[in-house]
Amino acid sequence: MKAIVYKQFGNADVLQTIEEAKPVIQSNEVLIKVKAFSINPMDWKIRKGEMKLMSGSKFPKHTGADFSGIVEEVGSSVTGLQKGDEVFGTVKNTMKDGASAEYLAVTPATLWKKPADISFTQAASIPIVGAAAATALEKMGKISSQSTILVNGATGGFGMFLLQLLKQQNAQVSAVAGSNTLKYAKEWGADTLIDYSKVNVLTQKNKYDIVIDLSGKMGYKNAKQIMNASALFINPTPKPIEIPLSLFKNLFTRKKHVIVLSAPSQKNMELLLDAIRNGLQVEINKVFPLESFKEAYQYAEKGGFAGKVVVEFN
Repeated sequence: MKAIVYKQFGNADVLQTIEEAKPVIQSNEVLIKVKAFSINPMDWKIRKGEMKLMSGSKFPKHTGADFSGIVEEVGSSVTGLQKGDEVFGTVKNTMKDGASAEYLAVTPATLWKKPADISFTQAASIPIVGAAAATALEKMGKISSQSTILVNGATGGFGMFLLQLLKQQNAQVSAVAGSNTLKYAKEWGADTLIDYSKVNVLTQKNKYDIVIDLSGKMGYKNAKQIMNASALFINPTPKPIEIPLSLFKNLFTRKKHVIVLSAPSQKNMELLLDAIRNGLQVEINKVFPLESFKEAYQYAEKGGFAGKVVVEFN
C-alpha cells in the first residue's frame, strides 16, 4: 500500500510516498480503507521537529492524525462495527502514528460512525480541531448570552467549529481574521468582525470575559490588555514552559491563563455530532488528490483560508 512518510525533520519537501505492507490487525483492532485525511498545524510542527520531546526522533515517520474511511476488516473481539461501515477517527498515537496511508489499523476507541449526510472529506476534518474546540468550550465554563468572547485567528478549522459551538450557546462573539475570510466568521455566528489588517484588537477599548488565541501570536501578556478583571485567556497552542508557569501564576491573578490540551473522546465527539445534526457546517477549503500531497501541505502551511484542507485517496 502507499503511505506518506519523512526520514528527516524539515519542510514539506521531506515528505515522500513509499510502499508499505498492509497492516495486520489484532483482535481488538479494525482495518480501515482510508478515503481521506485532513491536514492540521500539528502535522507540520511535528515534521519540523518542534514537538520532538513528544513525537521522538525515530525515522521514518508518518504524517496526519485524523481520517475517514470504510471498515475493511474487524477484529474478533470488536463489537458494534462491521465490514462496510463508513467511519472517521484518529490514529492511536497522534504524535507518533500517521493517517496518511491507504490502510490503517486502529482501535474502536478512536473511531466513530460517519453521519450519512456529510462527505468523507468533511468527516476526516472533524476529530482533531473539533475535539480542540469542544475542549476549549468546556474550559470556558458557564457561557450565557451576556458572555463577551474574542476569538483571535477565527476562521481556520479550529475557529470554524468553535464559532459555531459558541453561537449555539448564544454568546456575544467577536472574531479576528483576515479580510478574505471574515465572511465565514459571520456565517459561523460571529456578532462582531475585526479585520486584523486594519485594526489592532489590542488597542481597542472593548474588554472581554474570554479571549482565545487560535493564531498562537497574541499571548497572555498582550491579551491581558483587553481582558475584564476576572477574565480567562484560553491558550490552545502553549509553549512547553507555559503549562507549569500558568498554573503557578494563576494562583496570584484574577485574569487566568488556561491551557487547552485536547484529544478526541466519546464525550466531545458526541457533542460535535449532535452539533452537526443541528446544523453545524464543516467547510472544506480545498481537496487535493494523493499525488499532490506536497502541494497540499505547502498550501495548508501558508494559511490565509477558511476551513480545512484535505487529501483524498482515489
